[in-house]
Amino acid sequence: MRKGVIYCFLGLFLIWAPVNIWAQNVETADKEDFSRYLEDQFYIGLGYNLLLNRPNNTVQRNLSYNLQTGFIKDIPLNLKRTVGLGIGLGYAVNSYYSTIVAAKEGDAILYEVMDQADFKRSKLETHAVEFPVELRWRTSTPEEYKFWRIYAGMKFGYVFSGRSKLVMDSGSTSFSNTDVQQFQYGLILNFGYNTWNIHAYYGLNPLLEESVQLQSGESVDMRALRIGLIFYIL
Repeated sequence: MRKGVIYCFLGLFLIWAPVNIWAQNVETADKEDFSRYLEDQFYIGLGYNLLLNRPNNTVQRNLSYNLQTGFIKDIPLNLKRTVGLGIGLGYAVNSYYSTIVAAKEGDAILYEVMDQADFKRSKLETHAVEFPVELRWRTSTPEEYKFWRIYAGMKFGYVFSGRSKLVMDSGSTSFSNTDVQQFQYGLILNFGYNTWNIHAYYGLNPLLEESVQLQSGESVDMRALRIGLIFYIL
C-alpha cells in the first residue's frame, strides 16, 4: 500500500513540475492578454464523517465530525484563469463515534462491538497533515467575486496521531492507537456558489490497518465518507 502512495506522489510531481514551469511562463506574458489574479488560496471546512463498510451490528453514535484548514497554491491553466490546478497543504482532525470498542492489553489492541447501553461513548480520533490536489473550474473574473466553482481531485493524508477513547459510567480510558492507517487517500469534490460550497471526500483505503479484526474474527474494513461545507478565502 505504501508503495502505491509513493507512486501517486511521484506521478503528481511529474504532473506538477511542467505545469508550474508553464504557469511561470504565463506570468511573463503581456498584461493586456489576461488579468493576473489567483483564486481560493486558503480554505476552512466542517463536515460529518460517515463510516462505510462497518462490521455487522455496528452503529454510529454522536456527532462524528471533521475540521480542516489549509493553503492551496492555485496554478492557472488557461489565460482567462477559469481552469486551474490546485496543490495544497493542510491540517485535519477527524472523530469517529461508533459501538466498536477498542481496548489495549499489553502491546495488543482488541476490538469488540458492544451494546449501546453498556457505555456512553467510544471514539477514534485522528490528526493528519493533508495534501489536496484539485483540478479547478470556476466562472470568476478579476471583477466578479461571486461565482460558481467545481473542484475535483484527490487528497492524500499522513496521520501523525490516532487515539481511541472509551467513556463509561465508572470513568474513561484512552490510549494512542497504532492500528490507525498512517497514509490515507481518497477522492474529493468541492462545488458551490460564492460563500456556500459543498465538500465531499470518499476514502479509498481503510481507516485502520488491513490486519485489524474484531475478536470474533470479522475484518474491520471501515472507510470514511465525508460530507460538509468548505469556505475559501483569497
